[in-house]
Amino acid sequence: MELAGLKYLVVGAGLFGAVMAERIAADMGERVLVIDRRDHTGGNCHSTIDTETGIERHVYGTHIFHTAHARVWKYINRFATFNSYRHRVLAMVDGRAYHMPVNLLTVNDFYGTSLRPWELHAFLAAEAGRDATKTPANLEEQAIALIGRPLYEAFIRDYTRKQWGVDPRRLPAAIVTRLPVRATCKTDYFDDPWQGLPMDGYAATFSRMLAHPLIDVALGVDHADIRERIPEGCTVIYTGPLDRYFDHRYGPLGWRSLEFHEEIHLVPDFQGAAVVNHPAPDVPWTRIHEFRHLHEEREHPAAATLIAREYPRELCTAHPEPYYPMRLREDRERLALYQRDAHAETRTIFGGRLGTYAYLDMDTTILQALEAYDRLCERLGTDWTPPHHRPERPVARG
Repeated sequence: MELAGLKYLVVGAGLFGAVMAERIAADMGERVLVIDRRDHTGGNCHSTIDTETGIERHVYGTHIFHTAHARVWKYINRFATFNSYRHRVLAMVDGRAYHMPVNLLTVNDFYGTSLRPWELHAFLAAEAGRDATKTPANLEEQAIALIGRPLYEAFIRDYTRKQWGVDPRRLPAAIVTRLPVRATCKTDYFDDPWQGLPMDGYAATFSRMLAHPLIDVALGVDHADIRERIPEGCTVIYTGPLDRYFDHRYGPLGWRSLEFHEEIHLVPDFQGAAVVNHPAPDVPWTRIHEFRHLHEEREHPAAATLIAREYPRELCTAHPEPYYPMRLREDRERLALYQRDAHAETRTIFGGRLGTYAYLDMDTTILQALEAYDRLCERLGTDWTPPHHRPERPVARG
């Protein structure tokens, strides 16, 4: 792996890194080296085909692409054709399946009511009013203020305890805003106009993104192992853990990890949906993924299906992959210090989930990468048309 004379190094072959590498090579015309400590590209979007069933698995849990950003949709469609999948999530409570996020069907099924759409919010406001706090200070108070204590205790409290490993009262209120309440019977999990999955999988998408002849990819390479060899003046796009870049000088930032246990069941359909939540405290997993539902356009085996049970884990040597930033008070205090130091790193661009210590949807990551590339061009003072106003060269598929 040759580093001499290298002008651009991308650390991490996930979405942020792949977009930056593709733009630097295809738009700027510069050589770029992409390294990743894993043995594959794609980051947590990585997918592979199960050899026994032929079903495509999402190795790090189900990843659905969805966006309301036209620029992002136009960009990613240069590298993938998307199917028409719409994500629908169920939650199992006391042996019954309920729609998530909470909607009119969920409330009527749970309470045994027949509320009309215009009655839902008043009903939930009355439920919330029994215990609501004026200014919610944590996740529990925020959830109760939104949907009332009964729904919170059934669908959120114990699920949250399992997922985060802490009492919901220690978590910031902002987390629960990812669970909207709908006064309709719409069961789609996302409202974005553009949704789906790449027809031939995420692995093929990343392969196309990184196929430019000016992009070199080196897998199984850790940034820490080559750091001293990076040429002076090289611009580094860093998408690894933010605290690790600074050798944990202010202490570690808290993350939750996950473990997936796969099973093949000799039935045509195990649970009827791609993802089913299991909030009950006596069930050790939080979700079950059934991957065949993600690609209804494909022919799958009639008598076998592949599932993965998702178990939350504390980040440790046995479970070293960081998935969700904890962002507890002590984490936020450390983050401010790391962000200050990151701002002073004039030759390093920090991005992605790990590099910014943030929970990011896929489209947000792509948008942030495109905007980071715009800023890089502005910093270089190049007198060219802004990249997102240029005609794009087609990408070969197949």
